[in-house]
Amino acid sequence: MPLHRRSDRLRGNRQGRTPQGLHSARLPRPSPEEKKPAVDASYKAQQDKERREQAVSYIISVRTLAAITAAVPVRLLKRDLLFVAERLTALLNENHLIALARQHGIKSTKDGDSVPKLFNAYLRRAEESKLGSIVIELTIVLAAARGNSNTILREAAAVYKVNPDAIALKVKQEFAAKEKAKKEPKPVAKVAVKPKKAA
Repeated sequence: MPLHRRSDRLRGNRQGRTPQGLHSARLPRPSPEEKKPAVDASYKAQQDKERREQAVSYIISVRTLAAITAAVPVRLLKRDLLFVAERLTALLNENHLIALARQHGIKSTKDGDSVPKLFNAYLRRAEESKLGSIVIELTIVLAAARGNSNTILREAAAVYKVNPDAIALKVKQEFAAKEKAKKEPKPVAKVAVKPKKAA
């Protein structure tokens, strides 16, 4: 190739012209419509259904666990129960501990006290009967976190003669009632018009 032709091509490249053969390599730019695909209504409905089923399953588990712990008898001394409860609490991860503390009305305060600290203080104030049920509760939560939670709950329910199916039915009925209430149109409040005073 002659040198002057090569130098002309190089100058053309420096001036911003695209060398031949690269036009075909350009990829088409996606339009704004392609960047933002329309949300599939059926997919959104499926997600809502899955979230609802997870919420129902969670509440069923929580209530079944509460019913089991309510059936625990009192046998051990308070010092024994407290020792076991504190050690089991230390094995829980933060999310499980927060959920468990919420069941007992314990929440983090503005003073900056952590949930583990508040829960341990709650354990020390609790009576023997309450500590006994908490020990069982902690044991079930730990076992469920490491295995099949539904199986663990049903086995515990069988021991303490709790009916998880009845609890499940009640929770589903409550959710159905809430869904029905959301779909019903709310009455529009009428604004009373005050009559004008005669001049």
